[in-house]
Amino acid sequence: MKKLLNQAGDAVADSLRGLEAAHGHRLRVDHEHRVVLRGQDPDVPRVGVVSGGGSGHEPLHSGYVGRGMLDAACAGEVFTSPTPDQVIAASRAVDQGHGVLHIVKNYTGDVLNFEMAAELLADEGIDVEQVVVDDDVAVTDSLYTAGRRGVGLTVLLEKVVGAAAEQGCRLTELAALARSVNDRGRSMGLALSSCTVPAVGRPTFELPEDQFELGIGIHGEPGRERLRAVGARDAAELLVDPVLADRDFTGSPTICMLNGMGATPLMELYVMYGEVSRLLQARGVTIARNLVGNHATSLDMAGCSLTLLTADDDLLDLWDAPVDTPGLRWGC
Repeated sequence: MKKLLNQAGDAVADSLRGLEAAHGHRLRVDHEHRVVLRGQDPDVPRVGVVSGGGSGHEPLHSGYVGRGMLDAACAGEVFTSPTPDQVIAASRAVDQGHGVLHIVKNYTGDVLNFEMAAELLADEGIDVEQVVVDDDVAVTDSLYTAGRRGVGLTVLLEKVVGAAAEQGCRLTELAALARSVNDRGRSMGLALSSCTVPAVGRPTFELPEDQFELGIGIHGEPGRERLRAVGARDAAELLVDPVLADRDFTGSPTICMLNGMGATPLMELYVMYGEVSRLLQARGVTIARNLVGNHATSLDMAGCSLTLLTADDDLLDLWDAPVDTPGLRWGC
């Protein structure tokens, strides 16, 4: 294993120190709890928005802390759920008396630990709403979940909900918006290679050079099936077909994200986006906004995922609202 690390066990702590060194004008890090926080509190007290999960998916979640998105992100060990203590520390830090929204990807450990934290926070008088993201159409259950996994839609949901929080929406309104976004979004991914967890030192699974893994999760867990490797045009169909089969995206504007899994060059992602957009247009889907790049990754996995979100004018306004984070920045 060749990695630009010091000790494998220090990868998360070292990464957070580097994140703070690079973006200290936007954020600060509670290194004791491994929580990334906005550099300054919002000008007007409002609902705090907290997310998090295992590290290794950067820029998700720590790279989306800042104005117009998250107030705090909990960084678990690589592919490991944050602890309740981390979630509690993050929520206490951002609570301004208007409650805290927890955005949680549907992985069993994440859900249980965020739920435990919410119960303890309620005992302290902090109102918490929890929204679970489960957008992956690949499998119904997986090694890590009961029900669908939470994957790429998390990025879009954090952006939209963060903008609404910035505009002063109440906790119940934010939770309802987040659940609506989750209901209207779907994702599907494929892998060209496995990822290598630093503490393990070898690929999570073996994938022959002439095969794709279709429907992978963001922890390297198996997908639907293995298929003969194909070119971008056919690979785009492998992503588009199951997403459109699961939900009708015609008749409304759509936000489309073509996400890299960490090791696929941007050139290839643009090739894939060109094929995906062509297919969607042919099938009556109107792309109103798009996002192409590495946004919810799986360490050094090669591959990509497609996320579609049905929008309306109000949601597009929230998407277009200013955001200033290490991972997304516009309108500032």
